[in-house]
Amino acid sequence: MADEEKKDEQEGQPEVEKKVDSEWKKQAQAEKQAAAEKQKDKEAEKVPLPPPEFSAFINSLAVQALVAMGQIENPVTKQRTEDLDQAKYTIDLLGMIEKKTKGNLSDEEKKLLDQILYDLRMRYVAAVGG
Repeated sequence: MADEEKKDEQEGQPEVEKKVDSEWKKQAQAEKQAAAEKQKDKEAEKVPLPPPEFSAFINSLAVQALVAMGQIENPVTKQRTEDLDQAKYTIDLLGMIEKKTKGNLSDEEKKLLDQILYDLRMRYVAAVGG
């Protein structure tokens, strides 16, 4: 019954004309188009990532260990800080990868992993004062 009363009230009133601000609509469309073009430009500027490779993975872990030992600057903070627990953990991860991949690496990959592990372990021993 309440719906019928509202309907009756609406019938007796003049219809309200809706106005659309065409300038506002044009501005909103222009902003939307500009944002889409900006996003398109960003995507065009992106450098494609190289295909995943074992050597890149091992090197990225080595860099993490060097950053944790304070041997190189943290690329994010631009500071050198020492976190030897994190360094040891990362070196141990590389050691685990060495064990799990034994017999499955190319000679080049094995040599790279061996050299990196040796270097990081010697640096770690020096860092802890051994």
